[in-house]
Amino acid sequence: MYYPMYIDPTYILIIIGVLLSMAASAKVKTTFGRYSGVRSLSGLTGAQAAERILHQAGIYDVGIARVSGNLTDHYDPSSKTLRLSDSVYGSASVSAVSVAAHECGHAIQHQQNYAPLKIRGALVPVANFGASISWPLIILGIFLGGSDILINIGIWMFIAVVVFHFITLPVEFNASSRALKIMDESGILHGEENRYARQVLGAAALTYVASAASMILQLLRLLILTRGFRNDDN
Repeated sequence: MYYPMYIDPTYILIIIGVLLSMAASAKVKTTFGRYSGVRSLSGLTGAQAAERILHQAGIYDVGIARVSGNLTDHYDPSSKTLRLSDSVYGSASVSAVSVAAHECGHAIQHQQNYAPLKIRGALVPVANFGASISWPLIILGIFLGGSDILINIGIWMFIAVVVFHFITLPVEFNASSRALKIMDESGILHGEENRYARQVLGAAALTYVASAASMILQLLRLLILTRGFRNDDN
């Protein structure tokens, strides 16, 4: 498939994906920043709130550590460690407590053997391998005269990456749902603070939705391009 002046119209799919990701990133930064200025009535820092939530859930073997960066918070299941960023660990803001509670949600999922989390964990090495090898296989297949075998393997490797991004959605939504429920029931946040927390975690969820949508758009572009090369060879 050839385009005038080497213009590839499928780039529009990449551009749409980039714009979605940028909009989601801007939304979460804006929302997190807004409620970073609102101190929680409980006065608990992100680390203190995390410790309380974990203990209430009967979890005493998960460590809490500070990690550098902004919004780099995550739960590491391999070492059973909750890693909270500088803007969350020592801050008593609604944003900090909300993010810390969300990561506790992942620790609770791990303790309860939450199925989507286990599936996502199993897909990590497959997705990492697929992300690194899919395009090289496809390009090699094209250079070898449109080798369907290599192209198809490359496409399936990329599909594995897409599946990983989609299985991430229920994992993240469930963690946020657990966090909101725990914060409300335990009194870590009060009244209007819970609405603020919902906004913070809702904005964060948009980044995962945008990421999944971007991957679907890339897969669609991949299918269009490889079909074009196959048609040219035929």
